[in-house]
Amino acid sequence: MVKPLKVVIAGCSGRMGHALLEGVFADGELVLHAALDRADNPQLGRDAGEQFGRASGIKVISDIDFALKDADVLVDFTRPEASMAYLAACQKHQVKMIIGTTGFSVEEKQAIEAASKNIAIVFAPNMSVGVTLLINLVEQAARVLNQGYDIEVVEMHHRHKVDAPSGTALRLGEAAAYGLGQDLKDCAVYAREGVTGEREAGKIGFATLRGGDVVGDHTVVLAGIGERVELTHKASSRATFALGALRAAKYLADKTSGLYDMRDVLGLR
Repeated sequence: MVKPLKVVIAGCSGRMGHALLEGVFADGELVLHAALDRADNPQLGRDAGEQFGRASGIKVISDIDFALKDADVLVDFTRPEASMAYLAACQKHQVKMIIGTTGFSVEEKQAIEAASKNIAIVFAPNMSVGVTLLINLVEQAARVLNQGYDIEVVEMHHRHKVDAPSGTALRLGEAAAYGLGQDLKDCAVYAREGVTGEREAGKIGFATLRGGDVVGDHTVVLAGIGERVELTHKASSRATFALGALRAAKYLADKTSGLYDMRDVLGLR
């Protein structure tokens, strides 16, 4: 019998943390090894399963080194500064890592890539299976509609999201740019205000909406003369991201190093 993967959940008291805990508790191939949160979190010392009406025997703690001892994989959907601390600790303890955090700087992304030479990492701005498929479709659509079509990426999230555009929107923009044979940094337009002049061909525009409790909506519009193609994904529950992340954790079970994304997990490349 295969032993279940020992999973550490970072930011376990947050919205994504709750979804991840629920996913681990429901999966016989996984076992909760530790539940991490900030040192000032009021949930510290309480049972991680309490909100689900169960006793897991795992208390919420802030000691990263203690949490990672003998663990297999850490799942992180927190903030960039916290993710960097978790990344360093995972390298120290040789623990694999799933990173769903967004808003990283170029330097932080380089640090993740460097760390993947020592430990196995799945790094994706969106762990949804549907969004992963959408990324592939956007790349193909941009490659086919590469003349006479304007590309815009529209995203909406809840009022508490702190980065914009979303990491998923940027990833969709990268896919579209790749399909056009370009680099996103050379063709992205992130803001329009005042007299902007006519839209320049070959540019990829972004529009960001924030409000309410929207989990995550993303649409890529390819607008031509007389027609437009719209590719859309709407998430109604964080469970979709949690399930994707836990699927990624299982994917890393036999990996010792390397940097992967959800397309690798789903066998799409």
